Amino acid sequence: MFSHIFIGVGDFERALAFYAPLMARLGAELKFIERERPWAGWRATASDRPLFLIGAPFEGAPAPGNGQMTAFLARDRATVDACHALALEHGGRCEGPPGLRPHYHPDYYGAYFRDPDGAKLCVCCHDPA
Repeated sequence: MFSHIFIGVGDFERALAFYAPLMARLGAELKFIERERPWAGWRATASDRPLFLIGAPFEGAPAPGNGQMTAFLARDRATVDACHALALEHGGRCEGPPGLRPHYHPDYYGAYFRDPDGAKLCVCCHDPA
């Protein structure tokens, strides 16, 4: 469905330190990094798309946008827990600890947090325990 998702960041190196371990835990591999631009992109293993990208905002306005959220699919609930912990260890801010959210559906297990620039993120699993 998606070609790529781009999140603008205010401090590229800080954002890279935040997103690199998160993407690794989700099983995404680094496709490229260009510090001089600055931007970086990850992809699912053995696939060119979709891409998840971070970098300096194209429009030059401060990051992030209001009302946006990017949700990453985790293979299991343990990955949700681990990603939430990694996010907090690397400068993220909790917006909702890992747990069931049955108001979405009975097996929805998710965690919500913000990156160091304030972009809202989610890691979730839709499968039963």
